[in-house]
Amino acid sequence: MKKGLLIILSGPSGVGKGTVRMKVMDDPSLNLWYSVSLTTREKRPGEVNGREYHFVSDEEFNRQLKEGNLLEHAGFVGHQYGTPKDKEEEKRASGVNVFLEIDVQGATQILSKCPDAISIFLLPPSFPELEKRIRGRCTEEESVIEARLKRAAEEIKLSTHYKYIVINDSVEKAAAQIKSIVRKESAELAEEAL
Repeated sequence: MKKGLLIILSGPSGVGKGTVRMKVMDDPSLNLWYSVSLTTREKRPGEVNGREYHFVSDEEFNRQLKEGNLLEHAGFVGHQYGTPKDKEEEKRASGVNVFLEIDVQGATQILSKCPDAISIFLLPPSFPELEKRIRGRCTEEESVIEARLKRAAEEIKLSTHYKYIVINDSVEKAAAQIKSIVRKESAELAEEAL
């Protein structure tokens, strides 16, 4: 049995990673499993524990980190984020393609440990459009918005380190491009296994 792909989707805050990911995950032919990250930040309106994130305390996050249960971890605007590794390893070993939606810092950590990972960077159509999306959430204070915008500008500069770059000017178009990437990479992996 061929091992599943490890697919990383990164991009700046507000670029639409979650929306695009959900559209990609709708395709059962891709054999995808979404790895839900841990975070210490508070839930936003409409979010569900275990769907967008596993919302945990700082103590629980630090315990997971200490026990070596995180594939990657990062801090962002005062909160911690991390990817549990036990399920990821189990799914890939059974031939399932694992899909991660993580920030640039986390992606860098994973790529150093898993050079076979497929890295995709989601770009906004423009920086003013990204700012509009972030401000349009109306869920954060101005200082947090400014921190997100500053970090976004830094992260966009690192997009060239990714194997693929997809521009999210339309959710449908961006999702279709990512589906095409997954199919191409799966076919190449299958050929290598022969």
